[in-house]
Amino acid sequence: MLSSIFNYVGITDVIDVLATSVLIYYFLLLIRGTRAVQILIGVLVLLAIMGMANLFHLYLMATILDLLAAVGLVSLPIIFQPELRRALEQLGRGGFFRMGMESIESKRTQDPAIAVLAEAALLLSRSRVGALIVIEQQSGLKDFVESGTALDARLSIELLLAIFNTRSPLHDGAVLVRGATVEAAGCFLPLAEPRIDERRVGTRHRAALGLTEQTDAVVIVVSEESGTITIARNGKLTRPVEEEQRLLRMLLAMTRGPRERRAPTDFVTQLRSRIFPPNRQESRADHPQELHT
Repeated sequence: MLSSIFNYVGITDVIDVLATSVLIYYFLLLIRGTRAVQILIGVLVLLAIMGMANLFHLYLMATILDLLAAVGLVSLPIIFQPELRRALEQLGRGGFFRMGMESIESKRTQDPAIAVLAEAALLLSRSRVGALIVIEQQSGLKDFVESGTALDARLSIELLLAIFNTRSPLHDGAVLVRGATVEAAGCFLPLAEPRIDERRVGTRHRAALGLTEQTDAVVIVVSEESGTITIARNGKLTRPVEEEQRLLRMLLAMTRGPRERRAPTDFVTQLRSRIFPPNRQESRADHPQELHT
């Protein structure tokens, strides 16, 4: 019995099934919690009705459903445009096959730039001043930097408080932070589509959700109405954070330092680094030896 099965099934067939299963698994992870789930269920129901119509020889209904399916195939890329864009963006930065990410992030116990952001957000919250602070990660945010005013200034609490002052011309937009540098202020971010099952959120929160749906950035949102601080990541908002130490720990867990951004933290990057190892001279330059006098 088994020998006859192995005569028809080869190693390539097993690899084909495993690869297809992995793709389906990551596709389901990608659309989990989005409107695409309901759309996918609707498509499956439509296909089931088409199968029943063909089974019972309902020719008129089958013809109409075939026409609807042809139109649906053309419109599917438009309907799934946000999910497809996010998938291609994650694939480009090697974000599908994450390996060891949590262990790397958990090792970070302090970061001066993150401490400045946490303290500034708390001061803005106490003053009921709205703010939108974007922390850049691996995804480049040059398009959004160009939508605002370039600053290229050193990150500080005084600078953030001055930018988000209600009399400042840049307080309405978002501030983009890269490492310890404020790249730009007054930037425009894409707004997320409102969801039925989600609580009502303001424009700042929708902008934070819209950016984190498309990139791996982490966004700090300070509400002008209630003064609450929330963090947006991967298209989701955290619960309001009131304590500075808790906010600092959450930001340290969600972000990575400059060296960690360059570290091979996923399967694709690790495989590439093993196939093409870095030059020894470059590694020595990155880790200079101490000079003994």
